[in-house]
Amino acid sequence: MDKLTIGFIGLGVMGEPMCRNIMAKSGHKVKVFDLDAAPVQRLASLGAEAAADVGSLLSGCDVVLVSLPSGKVLLELAHAGGLLAHMGKGQIFVDLGTSAVKLTRELAVEFAARGVRYLDAPVARTRQAAEAGTLSIMVGGDAATFEEIRPILACCASDITHCGAIGSGQVTKILNNMVLFQTVAALSEAYAIAHHAGFDPKLIFDTLSKGSGDSFALRNHGAKAIIPQVFPPRAFSVEYAKKDLSYALELAADYGIDAAGARRVDALFEQAIAKGLGEPYFPVVSKILDGTA
Repeated sequence: MDKLTIGFIGLGVMGEPMCRNIMAKSGHKVKVFDLDAAPVQRLASLGAEAAADVGSLLSGCDVVLVSLPSGKVLLELAHAGGLLAHMGKGQIFVDLGTSAVKLTRELAVEFAARGVRYLDAPVARTRQAAEAGTLSIMVGGDAATFEEIRPILACCASDITHCGAIGSGQVTKILNNMVLFQTVAALSEAYAIAHHAGFDPKLIFDTLSKGSGDSFALRNHGAKAIIPQVFPPRAFSVEYAKKDLSYALELAADYGIDAAGARRVDALFEQAIAKGLGEPYFPVVSKILDGTA
């Protein structure tokens, strides 16, 4: 691949380490922008070009990667924020965040009208995986465009899957998160039962990890958050989890599916938020089920 200019917007918990890995591994020029000056300055000290605004970042970029907290923020950036106004023919736009499927497909049409190729490429796994460059990325969009940007995504991920047409990356990620949230709720129930029955939850979880109850959620969210009861801020909050789950419930409703398990977890998230636990790492819902919140 010829040397490109890559723009990266959104340098939060996941975006900053992803951008740093692209800078370190791709060999391409990288321009960065975020409303928070701190991550911009950190990446600039490593060689990134700090853009003063969205318009100056987009100028001259071949590929634009965006990592934002929600589809609502992406929509605002596309319209009021200037993405659509400043992007044009030949550029590739990649949404690394989790957005509603309908919104993704509508934005792809708007970008295509300006000659911009659009990929939805939401990421999965933890902040530690973002740091290590071992994320899983699920991509929707044109296969040829996907192959063009695959080497860039490979700087951030150990698993990259082309899931199909526009929106299919979001569908896959939304369902991934729906399953994850329900698994964490089940682990939280197991923790509460073990705790109240006088058993050592750590021993229970260690033993589950050696049997058919094993899962990524158990080994990460369970062992590293629920067992030590550590739920740091600036991780994947209850409010963010509820936002992602709302996309799954919306998708289920579109196809007449009664996603009862997902609805129960949504109610659990509501309880946590009502108790002032919207900002901590989402396995904090274990406190609700354990009766300690």
